[in-house]
Amino acid sequence: MSDSTDHQALQIRLEELSKIYPGTAVPAVDAVSMTIPAGEIVVLVGPSGCGKTTTLRMINRLVEPTSGRIVLGDEDVTRMDPDKLRRRMGYTIQKTGLFPHQTIRANIATVPGLLGWDKKRISARVEQLLDLVGLDPSTYADRYPNELSGGQQQRIGVARAMAADPPVMLMDEPFGATDPITRERLQNEFLRIQADVKKTIVFVTHDIDEAIKMGDRIAILQEQSKIAQYDTPEAILTAPASEFVADFIGSGASLKRLNLTRVRDVEVRQTPTFSVTAHPDEVRDQLRTHGKTFGLALDAERRPTRWISVIDLERTSRTVLAEIGLPAVALVEPQATLADALDEMLTSNGGCAIVVDGRGAYQGIVDMELIIDKIREMRSAEDDRLADAARRRDEAVSS
Repeated sequence: MSDSTDHQALQIRLEELSKIYPGTAVPAVDAVSMTIPAGEIVVLVGPSGCGKTTTLRMINRLVEPTSGRIVLGDEDVTRMDPDKLRRRMGYTIQKTGLFPHQTIRANIATVPGLLGWDKKRISARVEQLLDLVGLDPSTYADRYPNELSGGQQQRIGVARAMAADPPVMLMDEPFGATDPITRERLQNEFLRIQADVKKTIVFVTHDIDEAIKMGDRIAILQEQSKIAQYDTPEAILTAPASEFVADFIGSGASLKRLNLTRVRDVEVRQTPTFSVTAHPDEVRDQLRTHGKTFGLALDAERRPTRWISVIDLERTSRTVLAEIGLPAVALVEPQATLADALDEMLTSNGGCAIVVDGRGAYQGIVDMELIIDKIREMRSAEDDRLADAARRRDEAVSS
């Protein structure tokens, strides 16, 4: 099979797709129909046992449908050779599924090798993908999975799923086995990659907050994969289709909506910055000029190093900024959400999150005032929406 068109994202249509396991009277998945737009992330989310993973695995026929159709682009792939189908779809799971006896290079090269790519092309693709997921090829390509952290293994799992540049990726709780900090970083890294590659992605999670953050669209599923609501995250948060959806979303919808806004979409604030090699007297003068009580020391690459306050400068006789103040932590990149920034700032030394680019260079800060302003904006927009809906209802009744 040629892979010449694999780089193009494809729409997926599920048409009355069902799965009934032998010996059971009730379908595990009952006639689910949905269209997954090309180049978007669609998240399947719902309570445990609702059939979301079974639905996902029917798309690449790791689970064979009992009935219904799977249409990839314009092609009915329901009866295609399943091995050929899977080579057109990247697949990553919670436990990564890496082959422990193979190097990272060999793991990533698995599908390109099956497709008959030549060694030079495979080698170039492995290096490209390791760079893409933020792992130095010279350091990691010839290591084995057990030599990597859990977060690094998840990155390799994503790289392997992307190796043959498939038009479709299926992801079954891919970040679920990692700790919260690593999971947030992996989510943001993946969203950064998706902004460049624009794959069609079906993503399974049980976590509504992850669904809101990751999905262009969300399908909230009830038992047997019956779709309770299929819509954009914003529409689901502002207009739940049923009591089931509202209960599944839970309380705190305003805070959940912070997952809808990226740091790159807001005007970040600025704080005084200065070189970490500057003299404390120079820093003191700069802070006074700006009327600020603290600022941020940057290294030669403009990476944040220390928070320095006027009090820090007054309490010490040291002349090296690297020995004064507090470490500059709570870093977020532009693709992070405001919810991520809020999480970071609540545990930070400076009471704010520092925005950095992909190289770690300072861009600005997100502080609590900005978050509160954004929540007020959201609430005002929601009030306007509800008032408009009430007005339309009144007009309909009066007419």
